[in-house]
Amino acid sequence: MKRSYSFSAPTEQATRTTRTLRAALGVAGGLAMFAAQAGCSSSPPLFLSDGRPTTLVQCPEGSDSCAQQARASCGGQFETVRQSRDNGTLSLIYACPVKANSQ
Repeated sequence: MKRSYSFSAPTEQATRTTRTLRAALGVAGGLAMFAAQAGCSSSPPLFLSDGRPTTLVQCPEGSDSCAQQARASCGGQFETVRQSRDNGTLSLIYACPVKANSQ
């Protein structure tokens, strides 16, 4: 009994799997590039003595993206708790103002 084995042509399933893996790697790579180019990061909140949460954002020095993020998060005004610059990076810790309760 003779058997013939052919390993030169991939099966349809193998071809689909390869395409799926390539697509997934492309998406993951694209997300990594987007995150790296965004240039900003944030961290979990710490709290002020009055109970308001603070947020740390880091952005490239010279850009106003930290202030833009703070304004967007707070809906306008924000309070700068601490600000520092190190190796071209601006670190901004901010808190949103207390909102007046409507009665």
